[in-house]
Amino acid sequence: MSGFLGALADAWAEIRVHKLRVLLSLIGIAVSVAALTAVIAFSEYQKQFQAEQSDRWGGRAATIAISPFAEDGTPVGVEAFDERFQRVGERFGFSHTSRNVQGLTLPVQLSEGVTQVPARLVDPDFAQIHREQLLEGRGFRDGDIEALAPPVIISEPLWDRLGRVPLAQHPTISVLGDAGGTYQVVGVTPRQGVWDEEPRVDVLYESYLTRVDGLPEGAMPVYEVWVGQEQASEIGPVLAMDLRTGLPDGQGISVNRTDWAAQPGAEIAMATFELVTGGIAVVILALGALSLINIQLVAMRQRVREIGVRRAFGATSGRVFFSVLLESLVATTVAGIIGIAIVVAVLRSDLVVPQMFSGMQDVPPFPMRAAIIGLIASVAVGAIAGFIPALVALRVKVIDAIRF
Repeated sequence: MSGFLGALADAWAEIRVHKLRVLLSLIGIAVSVAALTAVIAFSEYQKQFQAEQSDRWGGRAATIAISPFAEDGTPVGVEAFDERFQRVGERFGFSHTSRNVQGLTLPVQLSEGVTQVPARLVDPDFAQIHREQLLEGRGFRDGDIEALAPPVIISEPLWDRLGRVPLAQHPTISVLGDAGGTYQVVGVTPRQGVWDEEPRVDVLYESYLTRVDGLPEGAMPVYEVWVGQEQASEIGPVLAMDLRTGLPDGQGISVNRTDWAAQPGAEIAMATFELVTGGIAVVILALGALSLINIQLVAMRQRVREIGVRRAFGATSGRVFFSVLLESLVATTVAGIIGIAIVVAVLRSDLVVPQMFSGMQDVPPFPMRAAIIGLIASVAVGAIAGFIPALVALRVKVIDAIRF
């Protein structure tokens, strides 16, 4: 133990003596370890960002979609199936369920005239299942069904055409036709991209049905259930069997998962992305290690006299080997810690992650896996970069110091 501490003390003394050389050689290591840590951390953020983007289309993991249909193409009794779905849902105790009807249009009175606006009928839980984000306002609530002016959520392009009236002033839209009336705007969804200029409106499913006798011809809700991912494989078949029991002849249902985790190759795609980014980080680190090895070998040639004198005063081969090895090991470890600390400070601020992954709701904390891998990499690089110069130091003899 005393020999190890002595070698460690010698290594620290050498670092203090050769400050400039050590500083120049370790800048590259600190940058390389920081790059490795940042790449691994970004891969974690990217996985979360991709998962959330997929959630907005197919629902969170795991979302089960139920679609009733008639084998002969005739309309399915929506009210009867609603009651069936509610009874089955109560038995299972689902926390989040929603109906979703798309493909509708509503005639909306705008300043330029009546415009057919694409509409979607949803339940309040739809926003939770699909991670719906709002630019302004709030989402639907259970009590909104009783409102005299039914609430609606509109898209940002439609809000622009309404003059971007602040929601605090309770703006409304006028809908004509069978579902006609005044609707209060309670929320605004952001544009999906710079190309998005389509006006859209979301209406509560029950609020729509209170104003019309039924859904338009050809419209049929998709029933969605959000359950635990580990329970989906067990709940799905039982749910399908319960819903099919007692269905009228000629009717059926399709039950399937729509979330990203159920898609073939989803996990493989994310693993491939992490492998590619990890490979880039390893290449960056290898370049930094090669630079450090070159600097250490050049420095070792200049330390022949020093090593020879130490051998003349009784330093053993092991003491010389470990002092040179630990010199590199300690230096790269300190450089790695500095590089990791800088990355952690930058990524935990509000300057990088929110800007690069705009719209991500559940921003994960800085992944400790990235910091640990970065620290292990810095130690490994120090060991590799110090091993070769340490072998060179072992070959130095006392006579070499005299010749030098």
